[in-house]
Order: sequence, then structure tokens, then C-alpha cells
Amino acid sequence: MSTLDDVLHFKNEKSRTISAENKTGVPGKAAMSAGKLGPSRKGSADISLNQGETVTLADIKGPGEIRHMWFTVTDKTTKGSFVLRDLVLRMYWDDEKEPSVEVPLGDFFCNGFATRCQVNSIPIVVNPIGGMNCYFKMPFNKHARITITNEHPAFIKHFFYTVNYVEKDATEENLLYFHAFWNRENPVKKGQDYTLIDGIKGKGYYVGTYMALCALERYWWGEGEFKFFIDSDEQYPTVTSTGAEDYFGGAWAFQQQEYGHLPTTITYSTPYQGYPFHSTQDHTRDVFSAGKPDPNSVHACGNDGLPQHGLYRWHLPDPIAFSESLKVTFQDIGNDDIGLFERSDDVSTVAYWYQTEPHSSFHKFLSRRERLPR
Repeated sequence: MSTLDDVLHFKNEKSRTISAENKTGVPGKAAMSAGKLGPSRKGSADISLNQGETVTLADIKGPGEIRHMWFTVTDKTTKGSFVLRDLVLRMYWDDEKEPSVEVPLGDFFCNGFATRCQVNSIPIVVNPIGGMNCYFKMPFNKHARITITNEHPAFIKHFFYTVNYVEKDATEENLLYFHAFWNRENPVKKGQDYTLIDGIKGKGYYVGTYMALCALERYWWGEGEFKFFIDSDEQYPTVTSTGAEDYFGGAWAFQQQEYGHLPTTITYSTPYQGYPFHSTQDHTRDVFSAGKPDPNSVHACGNDGLPQHGLYRWHLPDPIAFSESLKVTFQDIGNDDIGLFERSDDVSTVAYWYQTEPHSSFHKFLSRRERLPR
């Protein structure tokens, strides 16, 4: 990650930006588009996404390094409330045919369930209202390509984006490339560990987890351990946690109880660990009625929703190193204040890591219908 001393020695880098105003990042060609205010006055701030369309947001020759990305888009249309799960972000390094990043847009930015929330961490920041920022460094030697695919059942009129990167004057040996993959089990098979990622081959570092868990059973959901099977590990892992809330840096079920009152859930967002989202209400039809906006519409069955929990953990000060292979799993285990029990919840995750290329193929990405939040 960037630190203050990164700017103490000049590295012969050249700063570039790709956006709707300059889609190729060519120097001296930004902010040229004419608008209603005249020439070079904010004439091309965004792009549109047709239904089913894949758009290349960035196509960059290396060597270089992406330093920052910013996106924003509506989170709903009259055709549905799940735009952030329907848009798919993919990244390809050095002319590879299969992506190294394949994640729904919202989940990549720790906004699972296709629902916006603010995130205040080191690599991922989401600001009001829906300003999604990524600060993971993404170096490449030959080529970088970033695409967005619109699988939402409607035309997206406005999609805003910025990719800030540098051109470098030399390639690097033994370079580790950024990877991220989204997975879901709906529901998790009772008594069997959920798999975040498997089949990672090569050398690298695991650097982060985002989890969106929709509770399908009563009582506390977070007793399960995260397990990291490194290199020759088979039956048992080398690295583990003592429970879900512990892994995400919290304790005692994230709850506070004052005398005479029921417990209340406390969310938080810190540089490396966070629980930024908790909800038991369904707001997806707050301003919808038969697909038409209506601020006075009322839910036919109220707005009660299943409990939803969104959490992140960045292993940036303590990356998990692997030399040959890596598998990451999670135990879906609960506690009913009497004892532990096996659960079967709806779990989605994003695994983030760096590794040497080539990487192993991801399993088939789930369809839009299979990705829809409960």
C-alpha cells in the first residue's frame, strides 16, 4: 500500500488518467469535450451501458501500475433494485484470456446485497452517495484491461469512472498480480465448510476478505472459523481464526446491551477491519410500485427482511504467504446461548490476493439469477 515515503524518491513514472473524458489516457488530451457551457467544459462525464453490453473501461500498455479507481452508478432502475450485483467487473493482465478479477461491482467495493453502505478502510473506500474507490496497487508488465458488463435487465444511462495509473520505464521480474474472485453458496450445505477460493497455484499473498452473509436461521451466526490451507496442508489448515467476529476484528457478537434493554448491534469501519453493514429491513421497493416510481407506495407485506451482515478484513499488515497453493474456507456455525450448532446460511464472499501468473481458471461465474440477493 502507499505510504508517505513513497514520494521521497522520484521513480521516473508518468501519471495518467482514463475516464469518459479521455478513454485512452493519452497525455494532454483530458477535459477536451465540449458541453453546454462551451468547449472543454465538462462535456463527457459518463458513459451509458446497454443491456447485455460489455464495455472496456481501460486498455493500457505496460509496464505500469494502476493506483486508484473510482466508480459510481445508480443502484436501481424501474426494472429492479440490484444494479450493484448485476454489473460485473473484470480485469485482465498481460493479454490473458481469462480474467484475474471477476466480481459483481458492489461486492468488489464491500457493498454486498446490491445495497449501498459507507466503507472507510485503507484499500476500499465508499463515500456518500455511492462513490466507490479502490486503492489496491495493480502492477502489470505488458498490458492491463478492465471491463464492465451490464447484466441488469435495463439500459444504464449514466456510468461514471476514473482509473488513475502510472507508466513505468521497465518491467519487473517475479511480479505479483492482483486477483479477486466472488463466490456464493445459497444455502451453505449444513456441516460442510463454505469455500471462498480453492485451486490457487503459484506464489503470492492473500490480502483480504469481504463477506456478505444473509442469516437463514435463528440466533448468533458468527462462531465459524476461517481456515487457510497453505501449500501442503490437506486435512487441517496452518492459519485459522477463533470465530467470525474475531476474524473481522470484533468481539462478543458486535452487540452492546444496557440494563433493561435488548442488545443493539454496533457496526464499524476501520482501516483494516470492518462490519459496515447490518440490516433487517427490505428497502428495495420503498419507491417502487409495479415497476413505476411512487414515493407513496407501500409494501404489500411490509419491509421486514432477513438479517444481512456485510464485513471485511484486510491482511495488508499481515498478508498470508503461500509458495505453492492456497485454499480458504469458512465454517458456518452458530450459537443459541445453549451450545454450538451447524447452520445453513446464504453466504457470498470476495477473496483478494496477489500471485504470480498464470493463475488457475476460476470456476464458472454464477448467472444473474443465481446472484440475486435474497
